[in-house]
Amino acid sequence: MTAAIIDGKAFAAKVRGEVAAHVARLKEEHGIQPGLAVVLVGEDPASQVYVSSKGKQTVEAGMASFEHKLEADTSEADLLALIDRLNKDPKVHGILVQLPLPGHLNSELVINSIDPAKDVDGFHISNVGLLGTGQKSMVPCTPLGCLMMLRDHHGKLAGMNAVVVGRSNIVGKPMAQLLLGDSCTVTIAHSRTKDLAAVCRGADILVAAVGRPEMITGEFVKPGATVIDVGINRIERDGKTKLVGDVEFASAAAVAGAITPVPGGVGPMTIACLLANTLTACCRANGLSEPSGLTA
Repeated sequence: MTAAIIDGKAFAAKVRGEVAAHVARLKEEHGIQPGLAVVLVGEDPASQVYVSSKGKQTVEAGMASFEHKLEADTSEADLLALIDRLNKDPKVHGILVQLPLPGHLNSELVINSIDPAKDVDGFHISNVGLLGTGQKSMVPCTPLGCLMMLRDHHGKLAGMNAVVVGRSNIVGKPMAQLLLGDSCTVTIAHSRTKDLAAVCRGADILVAAVGRPEMITGEFVKPGATVIDVGINRIERDGKTKLVGDVEFASAAAVAGAITPVPGGVGPMTIACLLANTLTACCRANGLSEPSGLTA
């Protein structure tokens, strides 16, 4: 048996197309253009590439893109003052502060200074609490992308056993909350779980977000299960740098019913869902109905 490949790149293109169509309607019918502000502090190379890609895709979707690139030694007071201005700017519907921040800045303080209604990353403590209690919130982009791919592949998820390997605030915990919201039976496992392989083998849906290259092998996978690999790890192999997930792809694909590849799986969905979240935030701010199929 060879698993069906869940093509995140193609699905993300479809989502971006739906977002762009909705943005065009907003402009035509209401004269409103969703706006996304991205704040980058310092010159982390990976962050620079990511921010550039976000800006490009924001513009392609017909949205306004506001990029704020600050020096690495920017003071906390100056950064908070910028966020305060963006919070008050009616043209800005989504605000994203690119992580990681330089060490002298308090990430939690910075994230929690963003207006929760504009927090398109879904990291503000208010959004975390709203998601955890099943209320309307801004949802973190990566878990939202995973949920959308699972719904697209399976239709209804109710009653399925889901195991999330990883307990980060960015992926693991919100992923578990979203799966609970779709009536899955959810287990959160991690690197210290006893007999992790046995726990994973009970999963109809296995989400790997543990941050360890190729830790999840085929023996962790229940035959026919759907495997979502959130990991992006750079490793050296045969003298080359290679991108691999948290799942050992070949052995898992031989057992699973469906699997996301790395690259080309979950990654493209993260920016697509950032655009979807910005659109959702814009609709909410203007008292308009939210785009269907683009929210949790």
